[in-house]
Amino acid sequence: MKAAAYGSYEGGLRDLIHLLKYEHMRPAAQVLGRMLAEVVSVLAPSFDGGEPVVVPVPLHASKLRQRGFNQVELITRAALKLKPAGLELALHPEVLERARPTASQTGLSIHQRRENMRGAFAVLRPDLVRERDVLLVDDVMTTGTTVSECARVLRRAGANRVWVATVARTLKHEVTFAVPERSADDEEVRMAMAAHG
Repeated sequence: MKAAAYGSYEGGLRDLIHLLKYEHMRPAAQVLGRMLAEVVSVLAPSFDGGEPVVVPVPLHASKLRQRGFNQVELITRAALKLKPAGLELALHPEVLERARPTASQTGLSIHQRRENMRGAFAVLRPDLVRERDVLLVDDVMTTGTTVSECARVLRRAGANRVWVATVARTLKHEVTFAVPERSADDEEVRMAMAAHG
């Protein structure tokens, strides 16, 4: 599993993700989508000419009803509009399901995070990933537990390779930065906030 992130989950980038997730400021998805598009561009040479199936990490149905949208899917849709030339990427949010609600990962140890995620995801459309590469997308990667569990069930369903693209990360190792050690430009954050009033 190869992972790449745009920047560190701090400062302006953290604020922007929180605006989208918790304050429902949807224009933030466009800014975050531009950042994610850069990450996809960094990973694209690894695709070896084949286009992976793009799968966002899903929310549980109860969380989706509560929030009204999956922020990862919104960010991914915005990013795919800016995908590298010559790369055909299709978004398939129907591939993965969060089969059961999970506790917040905040404050959990790595072992507790693994236990929390075990059995949390199911592949609903194995036909879309069998013998295909997958680009798994999430907004933030902390310890990598969530994306690792998603990758595990995707590979069990027949996926070849799984790449992971995230906007932000707190993980300190095994992550390539699209823009080395970059955090969101404060001007981008201000513009996104201003766009929503």
